[in-house]
Amino acid sequence: MLSDPTGDAAGAYGVTPFGARFAKRWTFYIDRDGIVRHIDKQVTPSSAGQDIVRRLEALGVPKKPEAATPEVPATP
Repeated sequence: MLSDPTGDAAGAYGVTPFGARFAKRWTFYIDRDGIVRHIDKQVTPSSAGQDIVRRLEALGVPKKPEAATPEVPATP
């Protein structure tokens, strides 16, 4: 998610149609080296989270280890 109040990023990535006020809803997958690995131009808000997980898996991005849950002492 990118907050882009000036629209500079949207213009740089070509997601603002000519004369449009709002950017298209696209998802860019950019690796650690700054290389765009995939662009999803058919984003569905209701399934975007699941779609992102599937795409990251397809791109071979390793899952982040889950944080350990602190143990809560039992109440007497």
